[in-house]
Amino acid sequence: MRAIFFDEDEARAAAAELAGDGWSARVERERLAGEDDDEDHPWAVVGDAPSFVLELLVDRYDGWLDGDDGSPTTATPAPLDLPSGPRRLKRPPAQPPL
Repeated sequence: MRAIFFDEDEARAAAAELAGDGWSARVERERLAGEDDDEDHPWAVVGDAPSFVLELLVDRYDGWLDGDDGSPTTATPAPLDLPSGPRRLKRPPAQPPL
């Protein structure tokens, strides 16, 4: 999990708070796809703190959590029960009278 902030000062304050609580934390520049201007890239705080600690910091410093580290952030949905063939939408044609 990474905590993402738009302001460098807020990212550094969050990392300092994590380090003060005994967690390892580093601040790095987060490159977003499609962003050309280097000044517009947000800042990421990466460390070993659990997600609930990061959630508190994100709420306090106006950021968001990013779970791009390979760990699933949501439960995997159950597989769908799909039909094996097409369904008939109309009745079969009536048999002609004999």
